[in-house]
Formats: sequence, structure tokens, C-alpha cells
Amino acid sequence: MGLLAHTSLRLAERAGSRRALEGLGGLPMGALRSTWHQVNDLRIHTRVSAQPVPGRAWSVVLLHGLVASSTYMVPTGMGLAPYFRVYAPDLPGFGRSQKPRRPLDVAGLADSLAAWMDAADLEHPALVANSSGCQFAVDFASRYPERCGPLVLLGPTLDTRHHGTPKQVVRWLADGVREPPSLNVIMAQDYRTFGLLRALRSIRSARKDVPEQKLPHVRTPVLVVRGAKDRVLPRTRVEALVQSLPQGRLEEVPGAGHTLNFNAPEAVVKLIRRYLYELEARGEAQP
Repeated sequence: MGLLAHTSLRLAERAGSRRALEGLGGLPMGALRSTWHQVNDLRIHTRVSAQPVPGRAWSVVLLHGLVASSTYMVPTGMGLAPYFRVYAPDLPGFGRSQKPRRPLDVAGLADSLAAWMDAADLEHPALVANSSGCQFAVDFASRYPERCGPLVLLGPTLDTRHHGTPKQVVRWLADGVREPPSLNVIMAQDYRTFGLLRALRSIRSARKDVPEQKLPHVRTPVLVVRGAKDRVLPRTRVEALVQSLPQGRLEEVPGAGHTLNFNAPEAVVKLIRRYLYELEARGEAQP
């Protein structure tokens, strides 16, 4: 998605016009609107379906990664909104949400997710996370199994031993070249909003997390999705990750990079729809 298309997407999102949203990205799109919840004395911003799907439908929560906000989840959120009830929160300290005194660690963000779900009146939604946001989702699923529906992990960076190493930095830079230029614009704004010092503290904190120990305790079904051109996440690591999950499945999107929810939203939406409908049909999970 180019910068012009993304700008049009943002304007359409603000206007809430379904007619203006049709045709962006080649799939039916649904408008999102902003709402706010009070969570642990912090005002939390969330993008939600402007016209929630009536009747019985999945609630789908989109989780951004570290330093990012829900903005780059918008293309996937708009693609899912015609079929599911979509929620894309800015976790505490990110995006338009208020900042806690100190950046929250992975467990703190997962606890905030649980408190936000209480405020949003969500019981066991499906969680769709990208990159380091997958750490929040895995921690949440391992410690709040009764609150968690199926997981969809997009480009999960769960091997925290390699966070911040020179080799990993090179991989991030190589992948960034393949991402749409408009994503860099969004990320630059998110970094400015979050703050460089807070970002460094958050990244150091995330490196202390050990998601590999939690994966065997994630009992809910998990779909792991990797972009075939993801330079950050080698396929061998993804395969090992899936094997450690009790109910893991791997899918790969041809031609896609690390930030699948932004650079390949059409393919991601199709995979999520197929996966959730399949789980429902088999009786393994219910909306």
C-alpha cells in the first residue's frame, strides 16, 4: 500500500464512510472508529468496528508490537470488520493512549490487556498479533487461558535471545527496505510519540522475556503466519516455534515481508477468516 493509498485509508477511517473504503487494497473494507476506555487509571484508545457485525460473530483483537501503535493494524482491521467485531487497542504508553509512569514489561502489558478486555466487555476474543506483540499474546494466553480465544501470530519475534544483536539489526534493516514507504512514516510517528528513552527501556525489558518457556502452556489453537520474504524471521525458527505449540499450524504468505498486517492485509484477512471459520465448524472454538 503506497503513501497515497494509506492517506486515503486514514481519511476514510476518520470519516467512517464505507463507500469511501471500498476498493482500497482489492477487498471489501469496513470503517473503524475511535473509542476510549478507562483502564488502571489510564485513558486507553481503541479502534473498533464502526458498524459491528450483528448477531453471533467472532470478536477479534489486533495487537501491535513494541513502540508501534494500532495505526499499522488498520489495513487488516478494515479488512476484517465486515466479517468480525474488530478491536485494535493502543496498549498503555503506545499511540494515543496515556503513558504509565514507567514503560510496562511484557507481563504488565498482558495484564493491561486483561484489564482492557474487562473494560471493553470482551470474554474470549481471538487475538491477532504482529512481531513483538506476539510476546504479549503468548504471555496472556499462558496466564489467562480462560480469557483467550484462538491466536494468530503474524511474524512472531519470539526468539528474544537475538533481540538487539548486530545480526538481528541487519535483518531488521534488510526487511525494512522491502516494506511500503508509508509504513516507515507511521513508525517514525509512533517512535516520536513513544519516546526514544522509553523505547530503549521497553526493548531491554522485552529481551528478558522468555516466551519459549510459555509456548507449551498455550492450550488454545494457534495459527503462525510468516511472510515468505521476511528477513527478520528465518523459516527454521518458525517451524521450531510451531512444533513447541500443542495446537500450532504454520502458513506462509508468498511475497510478503515481516509486517504482514500492513504489507499483505488481503492475504492475512483471508487466512484469518478461513482459520476461525474452520475452528468454529470443527467445534474447537466458538465466538
